[in-house]
Amino acid sequence: MASRRNYYEVLGVAENATPEEIKKAYRELAKKHHPDRNVGDRESEEKFKEASQAYEVLSDPDKRHNYDRYGEAGLPELGAAGFGEGQSFFDVLDEMVGGMFGGRARRGPRGGRDLLVAVEIDLLEAARGTTKTITIPREELCTDCSGRGTRKGTRPAPCQACNGQGVVRSRQSFIALTQTCRRCGGRGFEIDDPCPTCDARGRVVVRRTLNVPIRAGVDTGTRFSIGGEGEAGDPGGPRGDLYCEVRVKDHPLFHREGPHLICKVPITFSQAALGADIEIPTLTGSARQSIKPGTQSGDVVRLPGQGMPTLNGRDKGDLLVQVLVETPKHLTKRQEELFRELAELEQKHVSPQRKSFLEKLRELFTPEQPEKKP
Repeated sequence: MASRRNYYEVLGVAENATPEEIKKAYRELAKKHHPDRNVGDRESEEKFKEASQAYEVLSDPDKRHNYDRYGEAGLPELGAAGFGEGQSFFDVLDEMVGGMFGGRARRGPRGGRDLLVAVEIDLLEAARGTTKTITIPREELCTDCSGRGTRKGTRPAPCQACNGQGVVRSRQSFIALTQTCRRCGGRGFEIDDPCPTCDARGRVVVRRTLNVPIRAGVDTGTRFSIGGEGEAGDPGGPRGDLYCEVRVKDHPLFHREGPHLICKVPITFSQAALGADIEIPTLTGSARQSIKPGTQSGDVVRLPGQGMPTLNGRDKGDLLVQVLVETPKHLTKRQEELFRELAELEQKHVSPQRKSFLEKLRELFTPEQPEKKP
């Protein structure tokens, strides 16, 4: 399967071309190769389709960004090559089945495309729920021509190739086939006087601002839809939907594991040895928590119900506090005296655990003495 030409090469612009340069290049190519001005010229028809497809991608900031990063792989909505402009596999299948039984290939106006947008929130917003204001670029029917593609005050003429039906029928052996009209692209009409606002496309890119409610408990990857906020369909067709995918930013204190939160809290030698009440940060402020005497660095204290809510709204995770015993780097004179006294005490009064460890070392490095005969 042959790959499509680079869209920038199709329009004859540089990869850093401005939107105005892209629009100007497309207008020139559209005027030169428009099917209405090159009736029966298959090569011009293909160049017009190439230019229209390139302009559709490069005139849309999101599509252009995806194309620049991933190439055609970032534009799955364009469909597979070989199915014609805007046709999917299912469109082609409809044409084949409809033709075999003498029906129309396309039943009703085509609906608009679905859109996907990422919505970024912080961890506190994910815990409480929030409403975010987003702005998305999307295609709308041109208001000047009502999506017809003709100059305001004029009407398109019926396509002479298909008599305004949008499809052409042929017979092979005993099977009747129906296919989309190549001359008008299935629209059923031809444009003699293009709309200057949309360049005969019938569509313009506008920026739509929406307030998006986000439920408490969402996590990165959570996806939900807003019906009817996608792109406009053909005149009379339904709009697509808008899909929002949540991305939760990292938090400086808390690490999330599902509904649970993990927080690392430093404590001193004295707090670890003697036990203490320490203050622990939570999503709603702080909490007091007792730690036992003899707490070791890395021990975990669990605070039930202080984690993230679940999407069902009935449960909450826990806050897992990992205590880290800090070694002081700078000591006052008095602190140094106290630590030296402690060191002397440890040398005189070795704890059972330390004594056992030293005894094992002696056994390891002291050779065994032969038993004396009586």
